[in-house]
Order: sequence, then C-alpha cells, then structure tokens
Amino acid sequence: MPTNQPDAIASDDVLLKPEEAAKFLKISVSWLAKARMNGNGPPFVRVGRSIRYSRSALIRWMTTHQCTRTSQ
Repeated sequence: MPTNQPDAIASDDVLLKPEEAAKFLKISVSWLAKARMNGNGPPFVRVGRSIRYSRSALIRWMTTHQCTRTSQ
C-alpha cells in the first residue's frame, strides 16, 4: 500500500514548510492540509511535530498527477 512518505530524501534536497510548498505548487495551504489528511496529497515528512515537504518529492508528485486530456 502506498504511503505519503518519500522513499528517500537526498542530502542536498530542500525541505519546505507547508506554506512554502503551497506557494511552490500554486495551491492553497488549506487544500494542501486537507489532501494531507485525506492521504491523497504530495508526500511529506514529519520533523518532530512539524510537517515538511521535499522539493524533489513535490516535483515527482506533480508529474505523476498531470492531466493528459486536451482542452476542447
């Protein structure tokens, strides 16, 4: 079963706060929090009680969730 945890975080990868991740993805912080709670958002890690998003994991998540249909 897939998890919301990234497989590995490279030592040079950047960890973003939820506000920074939302800005990077151009979505609201609220949507990101709801998606995290529902288990269908981008992968995240817990650092203590804080949530962080790996920039490379956000990019991978975006590429796997691209719509392939064309507009009509």
